[in-house]
Amino acid sequence: EAFTMIGVSVFTLLANQSAIFCIANPTTAQAQEDIAKTTLVKAGQDAPDFTVKMFDGSSITLSELKGKVVLVNFWATWCPPCRSELAHLQEGVIDVYGDSITVLPISRGEKRETVAAFREKMGYTFPMGLDTESTIYKKYAQTYIPRNFLIDKKGKVVKASVGYDEAEFAELIKLIEETIKK
Repeated sequence: EAFTMIGVSVFTLLANQSAIFCIANPTTAQAQEDIAKTTLVKAGQDAPDFTVKMFDGSSITLSELKGKVVLVNFWATWCPPCRSELAHLQEGVIDVYGDSITVLPISRGEKRETVAAFREKMGYTFPMGLDTESTIYKKYAQTYIPRNFLIDKKGKVVKASVGYDEAEFAELIKLIEETIKK
C-alpha cells in the first residue's frame, strides 16, 4: 500500500499490529525529525553486535568483522526503494570494492522463502542475511527502511542513512571510499 506521509512517498506493510515504513526520499523537516527519533544508533556510536543467519545457511557475527569496513543494509522485498538500492549495492559497492568492504544486506521481517523467490526473480547471488523476527533491526532502528549503517574498522558507526535516492547513495559511496582508506 502506498500513500503520502509528511510530504514524502511512503510504502507501508502492517505486521504484528505495527507499521513498517518504506521511504524513498525523506527531505521534509518533519520526516527528518521522525527519522532521527526512530534511529537508535547514530554516527560515532559503537555498532550493536549481532549474529545474522545468512541465506546460504552460514552465520556472520558483526564483532568478528572488526578490522574491516562493513555496510549493514536493512531492506524488504516489498519495498520499492529497497529494491532500487539493492541493485545499486551490487553495481556500486560489491562489484567495485570487493573484499575491501563487507556488505551485509539484511532482509527485515521476511521468511526465507520470500527472500528466495525475490533472489531468483532478480538474479541476485550476493550474500544476504535473514532477520525474520526483526531482532537485529530493532537494535538499530524502530521504523523505516531502507536503512544503511556504515561501520568503520573499529566497529564505530560512521554514517546512518534512511531512504534511497541517487544523490544520497553517491554520498554514501564517497564515504565508503574514505572509510576504506583510513
